[in-house]
Amino acid sequence: MAKQKAAGSRDIQEKRSEAREEKEFESKTVELARVTRVTKGGKRMRFRSVILIGDKKGRVGFGVAKGADVAISINKSTRKAKKNLFTIPLVNDTIPHVVAAKFGAARVLVKPAPRGAGIKAGGALRLVMELAGVPNVVGKLLGSKNKINNIKATFAALKKLRIRKSEVRNPPSINSGSRAESREKSETNLNTQIKQKL
Repeated sequence: MAKQKAAGSRDIQEKRSEAREEKEFESKTVELARVTRVTKGGKRMRFRSVILIGDKKGRVGFGVAKGADVAISINKSTRKAKKNLFTIPLVNDTIPHVVAAKFGAARVLVKPAPRGAGIKAGGALRLVMELAGVPNVVGKLLGSKNKINNIKATFAALKKLRIRKSEVRNPPSINSGSRAESREKSETNLNTQIKQKL
């Protein structure tokens, strides 16, 4: 009886932790394919799933797994995605610099964008940026149309991102680049100078 109670309590704890993790991360199924493997006894059919997870605060991960059932393959790939999580460094609501990467025939180019530009990218690259929570970025997928290779190339590019020490110590202010504010400041300065002369 005691063993059964312990096992039951463990199951409840696991379910609670899974529910917490589901709330923490948002997941998207990029691809779900039926794959076959030819064996001595005939063909063996399985399901392959590609899952992207992210918390929309800079953390993102992906997983690829196969299973006898769709649910099994999705669970396996989400577990793998949680193990492959990494954080994207952000400066001024975008990536710090231009990066490019290649995986197989897939090539990816990712550039920083000004505030208000949004995510200007397509395919797997867009999904990665949305789940990571990168507000402004420009990206281009070149070469292959293979979703898995495109995701791997995107992750390879994002792992190259580095932040300079000067950007960490002196981060730019929110409205430092706005022209309207600089105009207002110059106008107020002129008005004060005129009043002093009068």
